[in-house]
Amino acid sequence: MKTCAVILAGGVGERFGFSMPKQYIRVAGKPIIEHTLDAFQSSPFIDSILVVVSEGWKDYLDEMLGDRYSKVADLIVGGATRSQSTMRAIEHLSSKHSEDIKVVIHDSVRPLVDPETIRQCVNELDTYQAVDVVIPSSDTIVSIDDNNLICGIPDRNFLRRGQTPQAFLLSTIEKAYFHSENSQVYSGTDDCGIVLNFLPSVSIKCITGTQENIKVTFPVDLYLADKIFQMRATKLANITNDCLEIVDKVIVVLGASSGIGEEITEIASTYGARVCPHSRSTTGLNICDSHSVEKALKDAFDEYGRIDAVVITAGTLRSGKLINSTLTEVLDEISCDYIGPVIVARESFKYLRETQGHLVFFTSSSYTRGRENYALYSSSKAAVVNLMQALSDEWAEENIHVNAINPERTDTPMRRKAFGQEDKRTLLSPKVVAEATLKVLSSPISGSVIDIKKDDYCN
Repeated sequence: MKTCAVILAGGVGERFGFSMPKQYIRVAGKPIIEHTLDAFQSSPFIDSILVVVSEGWKDYLDEMLGDRYSKVADLIVGGATRSQSTMRAIEHLSSKHSEDIKVVIHDSVRPLVDPETIRQCVNELDTYQAVDVVIPSSDTIVSIDDNNLICGIPDRNFLRRGQTPQAFLLSTIEKAYFHSENSQVYSGTDDCGIVLNFLPSVSIKCITGTQENIKVTFPVDLYLADKIFQMRATKLANITNDCLEIVDKVIVVLGASSGIGEEITEIASTYGARVCPHSRSTTGLNICDSHSVEKALKDAFDEYGRIDAVVITAGTLRSGKLINSTLTEVLDEISCDYIGPVIVARESFKYLRETQGHLVFFTSSSYTRGRENYALYSSSKAAVVNLMQALSDEWAEENIHVNAINPERTDTPMRRKAFGQEDKRTLLSPKVVAEATLKVLSSPISGSVIDIKKDDYCN
């Protein structure tokens, strides 16, 4: 049975106070609705997408999306209310499909829906006719009367907060709306509520959603969503398979003399990639000097005629209080850990544009919060993540993939120099991180921080 996602984007944002509907406001580098569409476009459980827009915004959204979303089959204009917009979507789908299909209805302003929630919604429709996504309530819920006095406190063990997606067989939600159309008894904004009230014999299956799947309703939600995106990491298992599709790919590794960079070079070569390794000690590369970086990339292009990926593993890690560092040490560390990646990105663009290639940065778990005695390192890694996210948007039209690898503590010479000898059983091996990095080069993702955790691997 085919599955269509219906994205309801008909809201006008009256409570938001902005000049445009909130679904078009940018958060984490792109309009909210694009984040939402990304989730359904990338889901293997979704066959097509129908977007329902408010009056006067269809052409705006059509131009915004262009041809970047292959699963978006139609844009239609919705009604004055949410339920009317849902009704128009049902009528549209019914006119297009002679057989029953699965319908997954989602708010366009819930951009943080996760792949597992989408999968469960679709799969549960093999057993149930209706599915709701809910989360437990951590707050006490009270009932009040007309005088704003508490008249009851329900047991929250039996209460859940509703989210979207909500999923239905098309025949079921169509029948429920048919019965509700002329009713004055219930005029709610919840599609499962329509089914509950007008098809009481239909069981509605509840699956547990995530706390992160917030609905952007008020201005403060923009801030929360942006922070969640910033801290959200993509697990490698969710984005790649075990296949390294790098045969004959030209990969430039900057920082390849030891540790992760050395392992990337060796493994990629074994899998048939054409690797161009550079480092200060082997080829005289100075990642902080644009001419040095330009020469390294030009040499690779001159030899192979293209560059498919650039991986930056070069970096420095110094311990100590900022106030005790010399100005030279401060500038050197910032130059290597942040200015260097900026230079590499600028010099790489013209090559990666031609191959729709990959640019891979390395960050650290300290990017989410500065660490005592590592102020420059932590802040530089946070800057690298922001750089990656910005470039993934800026270069999206060129189809250049930009990501950042975030490995847990890894047994590298740089770490040993900073921390001394540690129990290797508590550390990731550089080989594991290198293999994970090459998997990213075999994937279509962009704009993600990729967590590499020891618990996910056996060294």
